[in-house]
Amino acid sequence: MISSEYTRDLCVRDAQSKILMLVIDGLGGLPDPETGKSELETANLPNLDELANRSSCGLLSPLGPGFTPGSGPAHLALFGYDPWKTKIGRGALSALGLGLDFGEGDVAVRLNFCTVDEIGNVTDRRAGRLSNEVAQELCRQMNKIVIPGVEISVKAEMEYRAAVVFRGEGLSDGVGDSDPQVTGVPPNKLVASDSESFRMIDIANQFLQQARDILVDEAPANMILMRGFGKYPELDSFQEVYGLKSLGIAGYPMYRGVAGAVGMDTVLVDWDLESELKLYEGLNSEYDYVYFHVKKTDSAGEDGDFNRKVELLEEVDSLIPRLQKHSPDVFVVTGDHSTPAIMRSHSWHPVPTIISSSCSSHDSIKGFSERSCRNGSLGTIPSASLMAVTLAHAKRLNKFGA
Repeated sequence: MISSEYTRDLCVRDAQSKILMLVIDGLGGLPDPETGKSELETANLPNLDELANRSSCGLLSPLGPGFTPGSGPAHLALFGYDPWKTKIGRGALSALGLGLDFGEGDVAVRLNFCTVDEIGNVTDRRAGRLSNEVAQELCRQMNKIVIPGVEISVKAEMEYRAAVVFRGEGLSDGVGDSDPQVTGVPPNKLVASDSESFRMIDIANQFLQQARDILVDEAPANMILMRGFGKYPELDSFQEVYGLKSLGIAGYPMYRGVAGAVGMDTVLVDWDLESELKLYEGLNSEYDYVYFHVKKTDSAGEDGDFNRKVELLEEVDSLIPRLQKHSPDVFVVTGDHSTPAIMRSHSWHPVPTIISSSCSSHDSIKGFSERSCRNGSLGTIPSASLMAVTLAHAKRLNKFGA
């Protein structure tokens, strides 16, 4: 895995080339049993097909064969940080993206509003994807929770998701999730990974009990699940590692958070594609690297909505000409991970990828898909090696050795 620790000393820091990386969340899929075609193979993608035909293509493995990534480690890998060594709790990324007051010593946790039945079993981990307005009101109520010696700040993220930041003495993030990841069972009991986390578990359990009291009559959002306990991350920035002035364009808060965690500039923007595109089209040439994130494809995959994911892929394809407006020297199209609709979840399957530049080989593949990219010149590489390949295409990586 050629991650940032290897590329730092080889980067050309005065180069003028520009890079655009389009991340289509949950991009990869699997064949529909009835048609034998994946979402990408089903969609009509004239622009992506044409781009793939004249570019270098391949597959990315986010964590390695068989390992299914969360969104945080999958993105850190795309940015060239070793996901096995660089661990950041999902709550920390959400808190950063939401602009919560979050600093050293604090612990942030991602919250899912969920539905539990009369005996306490989870029946819907996403509370029917409740509206942002309902989530915001529930978070206002939860900000009334009082735990002695602890400051608490809760903020809605998107739909059923929210985040909480705890501030106080002796807090630790060594706590497992209460989210069981399946329905028909009760939430997991919080478990400490070390003795320093017992206080955090006591605080979190008090928070859960008071939240339950507030939400008990608020079905479908009558309970919360806690995931991704995390402290404030301290990472070397893109500028320090690669010499790149970078910008993250992401309407969804957690992805602004991961961009901010690696030192990218971020801008508050709605999560619809048109808002993100207008922001991108209005840029001048000050940024060397732009990360552009598309979220809704992943949501469709998690909902098991194959046709909706196809529609969203076609929407992204229609906007490719606008993304090429600034004529980036390197245009990368990829995903953080696969989210096959037939699995209704993230998966370990490799992610189709395009790299277009003046240094690209013309792979002449027939359409942009999982199957076609297997035959591309990039082969199958770790996601954490993508930055090195991208920098090489941008002529921003010096020769190693004499």
